[in-house]
Amino acid sequence: MTLVHTVRLRFGDLSRAAATHTNLSAVRVDGRVLWVAGDETATLERLVADDLDHPTEYADERTFRLADFIDLPGEDADEEADIEGLSRAGHFLWAVGSHSLRRKRIKDHHTGDKALRRLARVQGQDNRQILVRLPIAEVDGLPTPVPELVVAGERHLAAQLDKRDGLRTLLRHDPHLVPFLAIPGKDNGLDVEGIAVSGDRVYLGLRGPVLRGWAFVLELRPYVDPAEPRRLRLRPFDDGLAYRKHVLDLGGLGVRDLCPDGDDLLVLAGPTMSLDGPVRIHRWHGAARVEMPAVVRGETLTRELEITYGEGDDHAEGMGLIGRPGDKLAMVVFDSPAATRLTADGAVIADVVRLP
Repeated sequence: MTLVHTVRLRFGDLSRAAATHTNLSAVRVDGRVLWVAGDETATLERLVADDLDHPTEYADERTFRLADFIDLPGEDADEEADIEGLSRAGHFLWAVGSHSLRRKRIKDHHTGDKALRRLARVQGQDNRQILVRLPIAEVDGLPTPVPELVVAGERHLAAQLDKRDGLRTLLRHDPHLVPFLAIPGKDNGLDVEGIAVSGDRVYLGLRGPVLRGWAFVLELRPYVDPAEPRRLRLRPFDDGLAYRKHVLDLGGLGVRDLCPDGDDLLVLAGPTMSLDGPVRIHRWHGAARVEMPAVVRGETLTRELEITYGEGDDHAEGMGLIGRPGDKLAMVVFDSPAATRLTADGAVIADVVRLP
């Protein structure tokens, strides 16, 4: 890994109390601000850089509740949404939940039958099943989510893909993925962990399942239903399906994040199961120009960097381009950061790496 420098991310008291700073799962640079999300809340966080061109710290956190913009599907609006990917495109910020099921953990004090009973419990959470598009406006000089935005006379509302067209509904007859819908994400079940938006294309990277070493990226073409402006629907492809599947040879790893870079997609890859590594950044060349389901390998999918990881900590979960165009710099944020990433004054350290 070519580490250029590090950046301090400084969170407020409420986010530290919610452990957002140690459960970072998504990041996207947006001019002077940094959008981040943790996987234990139903919020998005906005941090502001100390310097536009050469930031060393992002601070002045502001929290935005998703429930203030959309009707979350869960009974509890503040139940975790497990946001695993963020993307900024045009006038919108996109966020996607993991869509995964989860299995109860065996904790240190659990033994015998109680431990086995916990390991048998599988749960789903409705708030995890979201794909959201939030309008972004300049408020006090900073990009800010708003419930409604008018651009060139056209009215845009915060909108989401609801259960009628939701990902689990779409995949219920898929020959590759339907067997994994009932399996928890960390057991190689369905687990969305990255989003990238390019034009009218939305790409969702799957941490799992991985089939015989092949990882999946789903391509969608969302649009707003004119009759229901808070509802996203999916434009079908030529074969009539509302999604397109691409399979990537990531050497047995799953997708941990996606980031557009021109017509390419940068792919942060890591283990599907509960393992520490390896973790790598790949480049899918020309991804935004693909016009049919792709088997992505060879020269089309190059390995760019190896990312460091720890033992039981420092799990790279989010990646975003940073700096000026042409700098070829990417910021990487970590879930379960090592103790050395946590500063005495309450910040957490992210890495900035140089791409080839």
